[in-house]
Amino acid sequence: MSSPASDSRILPSVCPLDCPDTCSLSVEVTEGKVTAVRGSDANPFTAGVVCNKVTRAYPDFVHGPARLTRPLRRTGPRGSGAFEPISWDEALDLVTEGFKAAIDQHGAQSILPLNYAGPHGELAGGSLDRRFFYRLGATRMNRGPLCGGVRGLAYESLYGNAPGMPPEQAAHSDLIVVWGNNVTVSNLHLTRVLKDARAKGARLVVIDPKRIKIAEQADLYLQVKPGTDVVLAQGLAAELERRGAFDAEFIATWVEGAEAYMAEARKYALAETARLTGVAEADIATLADWMQAAERMATSTGNGMERGRSGGSGLRAAMALNALLGQHGRLGAGSIAKSGLASPKTRGRLQGDHLIDPATRVVNILDVAKLMLDRAQDVPIAAVMIYNHNPVATHPDQTAMLKALAQEEVFTVGCDVVMTDSMAYCDVILPAATHFEHHEIFAAYGQNYVQRAEPVIAPVGESLPNTEIFRRLAARFGYTEAAHQADDLTLMDEAMDASHPQFKGRRPSEMPVTRALEMQLADGRPLVLCDTVTPATPSGRIELFSAQLEAETGFGVPRFDPVSQDLPLVLISPSSDKRINATFGSAPLSAGPEHLEVHAEDAAARGLSDGDLVELSNARGSVTFRLKLSGAMQRGVVYAPKGTWRQSSETGLTANALIPVDVRTDIGDGACYNETFVELRAYTGRLAAE
Repeated sequence: MSSPASDSRILPSVCPLDCPDTCSLSVEVTEGKVTAVRGSDANPFTAGVVCNKVTRAYPDFVHGPARLTRPLRRTGPRGSGAFEPISWDEALDLVTEGFKAAIDQHGAQSILPLNYAGPHGELAGGSLDRRFFYRLGATRMNRGPLCGGVRGLAYESLYGNAPGMPPEQAAHSDLIVVWGNNVTVSNLHLTRVLKDARAKGARLVVIDPKRIKIAEQADLYLQVKPGTDVVLAQGLAAELERRGAFDAEFIATWVEGAEAYMAEARKYALAETARLTGVAEADIATLADWMQAAERMATSTGNGMERGRSGGSGLRAAMALNALLGQHGRLGAGSIAKSGLASPKTRGRLQGDHLIDPATRVVNILDVAKLMLDRAQDVPIAAVMIYNHNPVATHPDQTAMLKALAQEEVFTVGCDVVMTDSMAYCDVILPAATHFEHHEIFAAYGQNYVQRAEPVIAPVGESLPNTEIFRRLAARFGYTEAAHQADDLTLMDEAMDASHPQFKGRRPSEMPVTRALEMQLADGRPLVLCDTVTPATPSGRIELFSAQLEAETGFGVPRFDPVSQDLPLVLISPSSDKRINATFGSAPLSAGPEHLEVHAEDAAARGLSDGDLVELSNARGSVTFRLKLSGAMQRGVVYAPKGTWRQSSETGLTANALIPVDVRTDIGDGACYNETFVELRAYTGRLAAE
């Protein structure tokens, strides 16, 4: 008998999780099981490095006790976790009957596919599933407002869908501003670029409400009050204009709407900017000095800024500084964002956009709980399918989501890799395969490489890839045409434009799995906005005034629109170093109460000490945490990482229960996670409401 070691193989793969980096992986497989996950050199950007959470949590995620391996039928109350195994035929019969009953009673739009951004592979993320629901005529959903959509809209309002600066180009910069981007947690491989640039003499500036880890390496750290980024950016613009630092020639050639933008920005002199943002006037002046002196300034903006009422404005204003200073058109100068737009994705073809009935209603993903609870509407939601998503752990106003999912009259199907807080409310659960178990192709949103992966293990138990699940479901509805039954290799070829020169005449399904393909221009030149790449806006220029946003939202130019604060503390909930959004929330890494980081003076004022079990509350709910005194926090702001599961809190609720769903961003109608106002006290075992 061979030893276990002799059965071990190292196979190439790609990380599919919701992160801009999309790392290449080396997966150790022993006797058919994933036993270790490490980084590989297949992608030069990720270059053999992966985050701790991936290496520590993935084997348990694939093979641990939470893994779903058989179809299940609910046998107890919703949320109780009482299920029994059934066959795939039985499960698909139940799904088909539930969907058809909803259609017969209320029409196809009473069915809601509730999915977001679980796996970021093109096939599992959105292919045959979209074709099925489009053909069915189910309610459509605008998913962007939950996360990322506001940032994307802010970027596109300036640049259109032209790819931005790839992160590797920041190695050529002499000033790098990391704004609202916790790179060591959410954009790990940018840290290497920052290190290389600093070794060549570049200055690093970090702007964030929390003194994040990368701030320890910064030449200047600005601890901005949550939600005031737009004021800081416009105050800098006003100061730089006063100094005569703008690049008039660049503005005349490449910028539209500069005067309209500056009419708003001039409201913020240095003193007023400092007062509103909490940043010292001297530090703002220092940053203005450095921006004025820089020859190649790169600005990296993360999703953190979009999570407040003025989030879209903050992002637009931060990026506007590069345009006003002429910091585009050469390597090392530009906005580090959306370089993934260089990938030749053909999502309209892959997802079957031709099957869409334009009369079908489209709902904001943030309104799902409200929509489900409204039983009096003309077409109520009668059936829901949750997949690629854990809404209980990710949506604002968690209590409303739990109430919506608890309704017996709404037939609910779940499809996931592990048993989640959301799956516990489903009538039928379909076990999904991980990306280690099926063919996939990946186009990152934070870098410009395309990668392909093959299965490294067989599907665990009776789990199936998303594509196969929707093939079988489509067949139950008589959708047997090639569009609904295409195999994974065909779908891979439909996901990308094979005529792109980087494919060198090969089909996307034939690209190597051992090497990522860097997507540059057709002639091989690098992506440099305002040089090799032209803004894809109506004017062909960088638009600091957006006629479309003015018509739709009244925010033609960015402006500060604060939310009234009704409780003394602001809760911010950025990314975790233990989870990727909510993924790995069931792993041992996330066991026990989550930590709440608090400034020592805020804790002392409430008689609290480090390590106390505390209760954070507002009118929406109450959540328990383990208190952690933190010098990284500013007074009046508390921090809890996002993505926790209900087991982490004594109240059975997480930070999302405290987050308002009715407060929306200035553009994009997005979630305002950071407009969460709370009070803090010792936990006594009694809920605040009692």
